[in-house]
Amino acid sequence: MDWEAGSKNGLNAVEPLNRTLKTTNPWPIIMIEEITYHNQLLALIVSRSFAQPGIHFFTRDELSQQLAYMQHPTGKIIPPHVHNPVVREVRYTQEVLFIKKGRLRVDFYNEQQQYLESRILEAGDVILLVTGGHGFEVLEEIEMIEVKQGPYVGEQDKIRFVGISAEQAKIIDVA
Repeated sequence: MDWEAGSKNGLNAVEPLNRTLKTTNPWPIIMIEEITYHNQLLALIVSRSFAQPGIHFFTRDELSQQLAYMQHPTGKIIPPHVHNPVVREVRYTQEVLFIKKGRLRVDFYNEQQQYLESRILEAGDVILLVTGGHGFEVLEEIEMIEVKQGPYVGEQDKIRFVGISAEQAKIIDVA
């Protein structure tokens, strides 16, 4: 959801320019969702209900983290291969969370640490956190896998700040 200066708390919700990755995307809007702020991609959510045969890349080439979904029939052969050394520049740490069990509230913030909105993720959902800030509240005991560029450099890796309370959460339900 894009936000602009306005009323309550200095923020007004406006419709996003593009909620899906590509306007030609054949999937319903709730399966792949972009969270944007002033045309800057904050996150990409792949719904647990996404299921399409083949290989589907969700990320743009300029991102340093690539996210794809693959579904193949029994017997499909993926030829053995090695990856060539390729120099890539990583400017921001981007992380992917795979929710295995439970429910998690994700709170999104802009670069100025201003709260924007929240989403609820459930088992089977995947989120790529690209830019901006984010915080979490575990709503049901959770198991998740995190993937991000490394190595982790401790407190040099992030700036911590005070987030919202559960009562302040503006949960956007796209279902």
